[in-house]
Amino acid sequence: MLMRTDPFREMDRIVQQLSGTSGTWSKPSVMPMDAYRQGDVYVIAFDLPGVSTEAIDIDVERNMLTVKAERRPTGKSDGVQMELSERPLGVFSRQVMLADTLDTERIEADYDAGVLTLRIPIAERAKPRKITISGESDRKQISG
Repeated sequence: MLMRTDPFREMDRIVQQLSGTSGTWSKPSVMPMDAYRQGDVYVIAFDLPGVSTEAIDIDVERNMLTVKAERRPTGKSDGVQMELSERPLGVFSRQVMLADTLDTERIEADYDAGVLTLRIPIAERAKPRKITISGESDRKQISG
């Protein structure tokens, strides 16, 4: 159901973690995600701990899903001296190519405990369905 658009993004994420660089709007960091099918819904979960809902942007254009988020530093008052700073700050982004079998018009999003969860229903046209076969008796009734 999903296609990765850039096979080297995971390597970029690891390099950014090791080098301690944070993402910018021109070169955002990659956010980790899980994707799975649950019945007739495709679920994608993004890890975004410490990010407020106002700092998350979700966009779908054609079949390209883009999620961007920004984690800003906490407000520091005078007299505060940072002793250790390991939590990544900056801009995070992930693009996912969605299959045509997903209904992008009905995506639902919720954010709980630092996890953004998107639920994308399988399109009705993609679900299996029975096709009835008309017999000769049906054709005779129609033409006669």
